[in-house]
Amino acid sequence: MADMAGMLMVQGTSSDSGKSTVVGALCRIAARGGLRVAPFKPQNMSLNSAVTVDGGEIGRAQAWQALAAGIAPEVDMNPVLLKPNSDIGAQVIVHGRSTGNLDARAYHHYKPVARQAVLESFARLRAKSDLVLVEGAGSPAEVNLREGDIANMGFATAVGCPVVLVADIDRGGVFAQILGTLACLAEDERALVKGVIINKFRGDVSLLQPGIDWIEAQTGKPVLGVVPFVPNLWLDAEDALPKQRHGQRAPDDALRVVVPVLPRISNHTDFDPLRAHPQVDLRFVRMGDPIPAADLVVLPGSKSVQRDLHALRQNGWEPYLRKHLRYGGKLIGICGGLQMLGRELRDPLGLESEVHSTPGLGLLDFVTTLEPHKQLVNTTGALLLSGAVPVRGYEIHMGVTEGAALARPAVRLQTGIGDGALSEDGQILATYLHGLFDSPEACEALLRWAGKDDAVRVDHEARRLASIETLADVVARHVRLEGLW
Repeated sequence: MADMAGMLMVQGTSSDSGKSTVVGALCRIAARGGLRVAPFKPQNMSLNSAVTVDGGEIGRAQAWQALAAGIAPEVDMNPVLLKPNSDIGAQVIVHGRSTGNLDARAYHHYKPVARQAVLESFARLRAKSDLVLVEGAGSPAEVNLREGDIANMGFATAVGCPVVLVADIDRGGVFAQILGTLACLAEDERALVKGVIINKFRGDVSLLQPGIDWIEAQTGKPVLGVVPFVPNLWLDAEDALPKQRHGQRAPDDALRVVVPVLPRISNHTDFDPLRAHPQVDLRFVRMGDPIPAADLVVLPGSKSVQRDLHALRQNGWEPYLRKHLRYGGKLIGICGGLQMLGRELRDPLGLESEVHSTPGLGLLDFVTTLEPHKQLVNTTGALLLSGAVPVRGYEIHMGVTEGAALARPAVRLQTGIGDGALSEDGQILATYLHGLFDSPEACEALLRWAGKDDAVRVDHEARRLASIETLADVVARHVRLEGLW
């Protein structure tokens, strides 16, 4: 057995059990104690990604966990990232770079290569850290995925990493979750599970004690803590689309913002600052649902732009957008949304689709051609609305966009290069910049541009940092940390 010191893996009884938040909280607690701590997720499947300091791409959850740890995100924190572009296939990102698209069966055969990348990254992180906190994916009870596993127990047994199991009591059936998950494991895997954390509890914990006593007797595993449900935390979602708003109902005079939920929507964390803004009523509208009236419509990023544009057309969004603009509404396209606004989308190499050309919405005069090289960069600049407003964000895209509309850029990047376009009538703004609303100044300026003349300035980054501190405080109070350490 490998030396267990300096590593701990958090696995879950299901997706969304709270693995990411527990790892993030422990990162912050360890950093407060002066440890050099790093988050690590061997394999992630997510369309929400971030750009690292070393110019690669990882899941957004590992980026905010790095923030909690007080360090910059790097590609070794998430060596394998799968970005689904169909129901059975995904783009495979290894060490921050795309290796191409694979369907599920082909990826199964690719796993030995991915496994080597995972072990290399883990070794590098462990060599320079006092503690590496590892996050599993989904659940280790998915026995159909056990062969060649690199995401859960396959990784833990390979490196001898102790495991803590997180179970979500908010779903119901928490003791069945714990017992059933452990029953699905092999004997050597169960031996690595050192304890259980029950997450998202509401109510009087003393009423849960008989169940805790029972599960400890049944499994021989200690319950290391019961973490209460904590509302209104602002932490980047790993993948699942969030609820509409946090906190109270939007006021009647709120700016109405509508975002279509594309089948392959990516980086919907772009809209977190709007979801939380006290003067914004943000609505995610799924395909097939009635489209409400709006002051501002934002076309989001997409992992499969041509297919998602087809879905928009099939669901009546094209005439809706033209009517919206005729009546004076504002429209923003971000990344894939930018590409949809042009005259044509070209994919001559079949990188995202077997269709090599698709007419765009024709609202801006440019054409986008997909190329194999992916642009990955964190950047700052100035939003060119009324004056120059500071803006920051990141680019993750494969498209090269060219055309007359780019002569009126929406953003002037720190390099001096223009980004995106602003229509001559001032109603349409297009940009490749994810994180467009993260800067307090840029968010305020965009809300005023969209019609909210009395928009207030809200610091979303400060709110994220405060959420990390709150989460760490809660976990420190409700988990027996000495049992973990």
